[in-house]
Amino acid sequence: MNKKKKDIIRLERESVIPILKPKLIMSLANLIEHGSDRAEFLKLCKRVEYTIRAWYLLQFEDLMQLYSLFDPVHGGQKLEQQNLSLEEIDILEQNFLTYLFQVLDKSNFKIATDDEIDVALSGQYLLNLPITVDESKLDKMLLKRYFMEHPHGSLPDFADKYIIFRRGIGIDKTTDYFFMEKVDMIIARLWAWLLRKTRLERVLSRKSSARHKDPKKDDEITAEAEQDDLYVERIRLENMELSLCNLLGKITIQEPTFDRIIVVYRRTGTSSKMERGIYVKHFKNIPMADMEIVLPEKRNPSLTPMDWVKFLGSAIVGLVALVGSIDTPKADLWVIFAVLSAVIGYFAKTYFTFQQNMATYQNLITQSMYDKQLDSGRGTLLHLCDDVIQQEVKEVIISFFILMEQGKATRQDLDLRCEELIKEEFGASCNFDVDDAVQKLEKLGIVARDSIGWYNCVSLKRANEIIGTTTEELVLKAKQGASTP
Repeated sequence: MNKKKKDIIRLERESVIPILKPKLIMSLANLIEHGSDRAEFLKLCKRVEYTIRAWYLLQFEDLMQLYSLFDPVHGGQKLEQQNLSLEEIDILEQNFLTYLFQVLDKSNFKIATDDEIDVALSGQYLLNLPITVDESKLDKMLLKRYFMEHPHGSLPDFADKYIIFRRGIGIDKTTDYFFMEKVDMIIARLWAWLLRKTRLERVLSRKSSARHKDPKKDDEITAEAEQDDLYVERIRLENMELSLCNLLGKITIQEPTFDRIIVVYRRTGTSSKMERGIYVKHFKNIPMADMEIVLPEKRNPSLTPMDWVKFLGSAIVGLVALVGSIDTPKADLWVIFAVLSAVIGYFAKTYFTFQQNMATYQNLITQSMYDKQLDSGRGTLLHLCDDVIQQEVKEVIISFFILMEQGKATRQDLDLRCEELIKEEFGASCNFDVDDAVQKLEKLGIVARDSIGWYNCVSLKRANEIIGTTTEELVLKAKQGASTP
């Protein structure tokens, strides 16, 4: 599809390692020359995972126990059974949020900032209606109290009502005819042309320029940007060239996505009953421009103020033209008919466009519930707990492998070598969290730092001896012994 100009969004690299753990382990093991070392490496990988899982077990159990008290479905009954005071409940819910946000941080989720959300919503993709949150239905004390006790550098404006965590970047493509959207785009360009001719554009542009100004968005693409996968292109209808092929044929639009989104909020209570349930909802593959579909307690969309302005404007213009044509000495019925047809046609177009957008909105909401929503509540927490373990195991294994194969290194060198390995062997890129990895390796006792800051690992066999036989290995061995005749 031809475009007027390329619309590029610059995105920060994620810390998450986008490689499945079994694939990572087997690929690294195949790079080891000797079979005996390969077997020791596979044993070490299992022991590392078992040990890290054991470290987090108690923390995860506390998280799940706390959530059972704030589960929106059954938590209220359990809280009543505990017979706790209001102050004790306040402390427990803050403890739950502390554990939850720690797990999200360990799983490389980040709080979406106002700037990131502005960039995401600066364009349109499949959702073309203004979606707003009914703030009267959301509690404003739970998160406000948490962030007062745990300050955060770049909280969004809505952080007292709900918080959005995001992780990972992907691409979503949709191919269709988009007939109604194309008609809307043509009318929008005619409207812009009319504003330029009447010089009203200068007045309106003063309000919109501040909103669209964003340092993370590049309007012109460079050769360097094309090679950098952190620069993601938006292909939108607004930038489409007007040609017969584009207008009548199928086109493909493209939008970067947030691979994972988690939304945390609480509904407001009533005058007779205080709400204690905490909602944790997990979504996948959400297009940035359509991020409104994950917002909690959405209002039903309606015609925008601009739609009403266009309604009134076209009515006034049509009325003036109609009166002017009637007042002429020889009123031309065809002119009157043409004016009336144009005004009625514009009304019909605006109405049917709104109805089309409403149908699209309902489909997107349904899709977000069935396809895009991974889980909520306890299921999301269980997923997060396992995700933390998988990520940390991968970080530790990659770091140890680099030190084992390439020798001692500084922290900066190790960080760079790990990122290069991921890029060369798996064709993926990430901002490797080397600090967390070396901290775990030192805690395991299989990597040490010398007096000048160089990290060095022990041999594979010695590493397995230091960690020792894990409980899981003893259980597996006992099972194998019991099944042997």
